[in-house]
Amino acid sequence: MQSTPLGEWLLQSGNPRASGGPPLHRWLFESIREAIQAGRIRKGQKLPATRALAAELGVARITATQAYERLVAEGYLVSKVGAGTFVADMEPDPIPWVAAQQAQTRRTLPSRFTPSRNAQMVLNRLGASSRQVGPFTPGIPDVRHFPHALWQRLLTRAGRSRDESISGYGATHGLLALRRALVDYLGLARGVRCDADQIIITQGAHQAIDLCIRAICNPADTVWIEDPSYWGARNLFVINSMRIRALPVDARGMRPPATSPRPRPRMIFVTPSHQYPSGVVMSLARRNLWLDLAARYNAYIVEDDYDSEFRYREAPLPSLQGLDRLGRTLYVGSFSKTLYPGLRLGFVVAPPALAPTLAVLHSELYRGGQLTMQAALAEFIAGGHFASHVRKMRRVYAERQAVLAESLIARLGGAVTVPSDPAGLHLAVTLHDARDDAVSEAAAALDLVARPLSLYYRNPQTSPQGLVLGFGGIEAADIDAAVVRLARAVEFARVRLTA
Repeated sequence: MQSTPLGEWLLQSGNPRASGGPPLHRWLFESIREAIQAGRIRKGQKLPATRALAAELGVARITATQAYERLVAEGYLVSKVGAGTFVADMEPDPIPWVAAQQAQTRRTLPSRFTPSRNAQMVLNRLGASSRQVGPFTPGIPDVRHFPHALWQRLLTRAGRSRDESISGYGATHGLLALRRALVDYLGLARGVRCDADQIIITQGAHQAIDLCIRAICNPADTVWIEDPSYWGARNLFVINSMRIRALPVDARGMRPPATSPRPRPRMIFVTPSHQYPSGVVMSLARRNLWLDLAARYNAYIVEDDYDSEFRYREAPLPSLQGLDRLGRTLYVGSFSKTLYPGLRLGFVVAPPALAPTLAVLHSELYRGGQLTMQAALAEFIAGGHFASHVRKMRRVYAERQAVLAESLIARLGGAVTVPSDPAGLHLAVTLHDARDDAVSEAAAALDLVARPLSLYYRNPQTSPQGLVLGFGGIEAADIDAAVVRLARAVEFARVRLTA
């Protein structure tokens, strides 16, 4: 049998029957495709017949036929009846203006990717915030206490359902059963006033905030945020080309400007029930003032209620949305802190006038999904399991917060000031005589995640110095040993500062 150049090259390129290799027809397809892409087989070149190639390679003819058919289907080969199979001409259509610019384009291709200005602004501010694993990581719940067996049973039951609302694309708002369960829960636990049509289920709080921005704001509109503020929300405003004005937070919450503002805000972003990261609770008078200002400026308030279920000395405070009688507040929540972050389910409660727009936009931009997960969560809430789990975790986190505060005072003494914060999954401590970025860097070397407080301010260079320390993901028995390592990091940073 006479050998062919293609057959010889294929036999030399590797053993198609190697253990763990792909099926023969796929190996043959990929090998010929690679040869065409690399220019080993040029356009117009005739390939051997499938019978001849199969005999040369020692494979069944159907193997060669399947490989050729796929190469024809993908445009690498053309089959001409009575003539044979040839390598296709894959050069672009000869469009005159394209051809004239091709040479110049090849000379000016960038050597590396350059992000957009907005993307670069986001990337420049990440720093220590990008690390999500390690003792003291803020916002991480303890998933070991989650009722995994019960959750798996609910998921299995939902997965077996023949309900078309679960197996199809679903409603634009999200699964109705989950929205109805949320109406009851939010009304009782958070004082939220709404019906199911006002709730849009999202893939986490970030998507909910992004949806609010896209529905309400135009590029270059002004948003007022807290200073310090949640960097994740700030990134969303940056990437959506909004003008950000950071307003200071005092003991009563975000403080309005002293003079009439220009330009006026289109959006106001707040965390009133437990300001992030300072822990300040917005006073009732300040809440009413912001609702009045939003109506006066034709602005909308986005209320991020990220961890208000975890209050340890009194009941959770009612939401800002529950005080709003003018339809200016969009209430955002998620289950990342109460259940587990990987669930990736959140929601936004929109005013009645805005809800239809947000629902349609969400469907068109993000294509809601995870309906089986939504069905399981609806049953988890309606069956009382969610409220029971929150009560249990409230006790667990209260103990850990107390242990962390006591250990910080005992181990660091006058080096830090520990706040009396009755809520949340983190403590924002003030540093004395040390730069928080230096402490954070030294802590990372000791496998700790101690976020610099300055990272959350509009201007980190002039901000207060401190650390944001999460305690949700670390056992109470392990906290003191981690604080001992943190004390070493603080001492190292103080020595560098005075050196």
